[in-house]
Amino acid sequence: MKVIKPRILIVEDEDAQAEVLRYNFEREGFEPVVARDGEEALDAVDENLPDLVVLDWMLPGASGLAVCQRLRKRQETRTLPVIILTARGEEADRIRGLDSGADDYVVKPFSPSELIARVRAVLRRARPALAEERLSYGDITMDLAAHRVTRGEKPVRLGPTEYRLLQLFMERPDRVFSREQLLDKVWGRDIHVELRTVDVHIRRLRKALNENHTTDVIRTVRGAGYALDATGT
Repeated sequence: MKVIKPRILIVEDEDAQAEVLRYNFEREGFEPVVARDGEEALDAVDENLPDLVVLDWMLPGASGLAVCQRLRKRQETRTLPVIILTARGEEADRIRGLDSGADDYVVKPFSPSELIARVRAVLRRARPALAEERLSYGDITMDLAAHRVTRGEKPVRLGPTEYRLLQLFMERPDRVFSREQLLDKVWGRDIHVELRTVDVHIRRLRKALNENHTTDVIRTVRGAGYALDATGT
């Protein structure tokens, strides 16, 4: 069964270092995406919002600090977790890195295992759901270990795709996901699926969740996508 993996954007202009990071993140169960400079990184964020950015300080063009500051000024990325990588180890440099809005600061040289541990720690703070085996929202509960879903203590029967859709929504409740984002995160970038397929599976998820309940927890946002919303608005 397909598991939704945390997406890590690696912004690193040195090919060898980027490949080492990509390999190690992939091996540890993440979905790594590589950008070579600041502008490419910002484009990658716009195309599909990652769960965390690993950002080298020294980049061609805009520096990593400048990229971090730009992310913090934008509403949709102001809380996006960022870890700065740099060879600058002085206290003043650490302060500059953190003042730019970074969540953590890793000095080169470092081991990939140390960086991955830092990434997991930052993700746990930013998205506690990633570390949980049970997700809850309103009267809906997902037991990820037992692969069971209940609403109001009654079992909800879901197909594999509907289960992955719900897990994504439960990890980030109230966030609106576009159809393109749902396709990429639930079906995968390498699989060709038409956008209308998303609507079909959303209808199935909605029907399963709302059976015997008056509140429709799947909100359709016209022209934008779908969100999990317990208010039923």
